[in-house]
Amino acid sequence: MSVPLATLPARPAPTGGAAGPGEGVVDRSGAGPDRIDPSALRWLIGHELRAAREQAGHTQSAAARVLGCTHAKINYLEQGKNQQRPDEVGMLLRSYGAEAGDVERLASLAAAADRGTWWAPFADVVPDWLRTFVGLEGLASASFAYEPLLLHGLLQTRAYATALLADPLRVPVVDVERVVGLRLARQQRLYDRGRPLHYEAVIEETILDRLVGGPAVMAEQLDHLVALSAQDNVTIRVMPLAVAVHDGLDGEFTLLDFDAARSIGYVEFQDGAVYVQDPDRIGGYRTAAARLRDAALPEDASLEVIRDRRAALGS
Repeated sequence: MSVPLATLPARPAPTGGAAGPGEGVVDRSGAGPDRIDPSALRWLIGHELRAAREQAGHTQSAAARVLGCTHAKINYLEQGKNQQRPDEVGMLLRSYGAEAGDVERLASLAAAADRGTWWAPFADVVPDWLRTFVGLEGLASASFAYEPLLLHGLLQTRAYATALLADPLRVPVVDVERVVGLRLARQQRLYDRGRPLHYEAVIEETILDRLVGGPAVMAEQLDHLVALSAQDNVTIRVMPLAVAVHDGLDGEFTLLDFDAARSIGYVEFQDGAVYVQDPDRIGGYRTAAARLRDAALPEDASLEVIRDRRAALGS
């Protein structure tokens, strides 16, 4: 048995970050910030261990006998509550019949799980339900996002993100600047020359007409979308109003793919989120992503729509 890896179509690494206008976007130095996150790694490794065990048809009690530990420890390892030692990960996966390459990759992930959390400076403004996603996003190799109402966080300028929090229900005014700072820090993956996030978004056309922050803020935001579209690792497609019925009407979702682990789905709502791990459900979301991609405008046509909206706002 091998741990299957599901990825979005690979895109070449960017040849250089396209610069967007103004100060409302993130640094494009391409320095490649370390996005290791121990809690997210533990969660991801635990998910892999559980999936491999279930696919092999083993019980947690049988797994406990492999390590000579309690049933409770296996449960904690699979939930990511305890740090998984590389040797224990290897012993379990080999007992499940995993291929050597998969054992090595997950053991390497376990070895990296004792580093510091990159978003630690923002920890007090990240709700518990979002922390795992922020960590997973930093580890992902590719991401697909569908957004029906607002631009996805990885696409937002500082001014746009700040305007969204001008009258917040969930974010105290005193925390707005740091919440926005975290959002911009997450965007650094788009400009990492060594290991860029291959990012694809489908956005509704109506998002382009919602003047978040006013005409000047939206003009800068549209310029930023144009600049991002020039990067090899970023794809932005617009879902036209003419497509009245499509697979995104049930709401937003994100798919994260990893080099050494199974894909994860993420669905966020007002005060929480759901992490989708079941392979069949992931397959359903992947099919929905493909159908959304096909229903949306092609990249070139989407870029023209964005440019037209930008031109309408004037200088």
